[in-house]
Amino acid sequence: MTDLTRILHSIEEGSPKAAEELLPLVYDELRRLAGSKMAKEPGDHTLQATALVHEGWLKLSRQSRQHYQNRSQFFATAAETMRRILVDRARRRLSQKRGGHYQRTEVDWIALPESASDDLVIKVNEALNALEAEDRQKAEVVKLKFFAGLTSQEIASIMDINEKTVRRHWSFAKAWLYQSMSSSD
Repeated sequence: MTDLTRILHSIEEGSPKAAEELLPLVYDELRRLAGSKMAKEPGDHTLQATALVHEGWLKLSRQSRQHYQNRSQFFATAAETMRRILVDRARRRLSQKRGGHYQRTEVDWIALPESASDDLVIKVNEALNALEAEDRQKAEVVKLKFFAGLTSQEIASIMDINEKTVRRHWSFAKAWLYQSMSSSD
């Protein structure tokens, strides 16, 4: 049993110091995951990778029923938490109340393409929810790839499946999401 697994079991048993022991073990990896995701965000975003990790950590630590059986389950939950934070942020930015329908344009950023606009994040999230209802494993691959920025190898390790299966699920999910998002427009 690894230190991480031992600490996760201690958290489940209600040990008050376990969360303090967990953060130093996972912080660097969570920071790297958040950094890779934030690198794909549009140039006008205000959320930094460190803030995403901290907000995600707060949400994870506030969950009353934390049952992580292993490292993979913990990081899958962390990726889902980051996804929800980014989707909620995108929704807030797009809301009419906050002037979300206006597009901010700065001269310095005009030539740079946006890799993940708020509209795209919302559309992917809606299509992902539909995919999850049909095939949870493929949806999990999308979450870890699109929202957490993990590589196929990292996803295979976390989900305890073959890397070739991850690539196959990713290919299927991309086509499925594209078709789903195209038909909703």
